[in-house]
Amino acid sequence: MTNQNGISQVLNVYNNADKVFNLHRDLPIVAMTCGMGHIGGRSISNLAKAFRHDLTDDVGGFDSENYTIENVVTAAQGFLTHCYAASNPTPVGGDYLEFWIGGYGSNNRHGEIWKVIIQDGLTLSPQRLNSEDDGQGIFWGGQAQAITRLLLGIDPAFIPSMVAAGLAQSVAEQLFNEARARMGTPVADATMPTIDAIRLADFLVDVTKGLFSFASGSDIVGGATDIATVTKWEGFKWIRRKHFYPPELNRKDHDHVR
Repeated sequence: MTNQNGISQVLNVYNNADKVFNLHRDLPIVAMTCGMGHIGGRSISNLAKAFRHDLTDDVGGFDSENYTIENVVTAAQGFLTHCYAASNPTPVGGDYLEFWIGGYGSNNRHGEIWKVIIQDGLTLSPQRLNSEDDGQGIFWGGQAQAITRLLLGIDPAFIPSMVAAGLAQSVAEQLFNEARARMGTPVADATMPTIDAIRLADFLVDVTKGLFSFASGSDIVGGATDIATVTKWEGFKWIRRKHFYPPELNRKDHDHVR
């Protein structure tokens, strides 16, 4: 979190936060978050469920029969911006939130992945991350050092490090791009079965958790990994999910399978 002097510091590390969400009970739409864990005293999990309630009830003109993922992204951006503006106390700066949204619109052939960012009190323009042509790719956020080094073969910190050592920015960028082209490790393919995509995602998260468990400093990446898939025909499916209550003692609550 950020203290009153605008300095980022770690006060507590909680390894059981919910960071993956089904954004509509009946539609193939998923969200993931990293960065700030709360806005104005409300957890991102709480806000995501409130936003899901609005989408499910077609609040704000959302049409569950005819929609695009961009419609969902625009609605989420407005919702989070409103929550941020109404927060009390107002964040003092240095805040950063990524809210990822993925899934299929009414007429999608391929899935879409978007990212909404709030940084230092400003909501940035949403970014579409994957190609409209085939929809494939691996995208990651949060503490990205381990995955970036593994998949790209080089850390983006290479560029500022070389500039600090006296290399020209353009030369440092050229060397970085050359190293990435030669040393990157392609591990995803459009023909990859869903089960193998799940295994790959789980592996990459474990690599990150393993790095932070041994690196000096706070163990800021850990805990159980929640995994969900979204496909065009099967929709949203939980693969692995933690709960603060045992489902077998709450048999009337079917939310644990959604």
